[in-house]
Amino acid sequence: MSAPAPVSDTAAPWRAGAGSDPLMKPLAELRPDIRARPDTHRPPSPGADLGLLALRLTVGLIMAGHGAQKLFGLFGGHGISGTGKAFAALGYHPGDFFAGLAGVSEFAGGLGFAAGLFTPLAAAALIGVMINAMVIGAPQGLWAISGGIEYPVTIAVVALAVAATGPGRYALDRPFRWRGGGLRSAALALGAGGIGAAIVLAL
Repeated sequence: MSAPAPVSDTAAPWRAGAGSDPLMKPLAELRPDIRARPDTHRPPSPGADLGLLALRLTVGLIMAGHGAQKLFGLFGGHGISGTGKAFAALGYHPGDFFAGLAGVSEFAGGLGFAAGLFTPLAAAALIGVMINAMVIGAPQGLWAISGGIEYPVTIAVVALAVAATGPGRYALDRPFRWRGGGLRSAALALGAGGIGAAIVLAL
């Protein structure tokens, strides 16, 4: 009577020497297409950082300029007194106080946004001012040509987007943990800006 044929390691993967069994191989060896691609963790390109810098400088400095108009009468502005009268006519009393509050928010928030310093808070300051502007302009619709909310919506969304993405490499926030943005930074910017705007509107 002939001896039974030996059972191969392939047929019995639990036996010694079954290390070559396909079931025991790493998944990446069986499916090369699922291996981590070399560009998966590639850092942002210099172009992305320069784009963020250009965006921050443009929006931040323009907003700081608006604040300087209200606070100091620069760039053709009316200063606290003149701006306060306009705020009072819109229902913000006392007008000088709210003009100063808006001016400080735009000036400090704009400079911080441009420099990439405490970006979530700088974005929150801009978002808060823009929400108030949206409330005022909402009855006129969207487009700025009819006094609508086109401009404040754009500024608020840009501020929120930069808070979410982070200010980029060319920013003073680079040493801090919030330099990379994220949902927490965006939530802080939107939440703080919204709460600030609600308090102002309730006064």
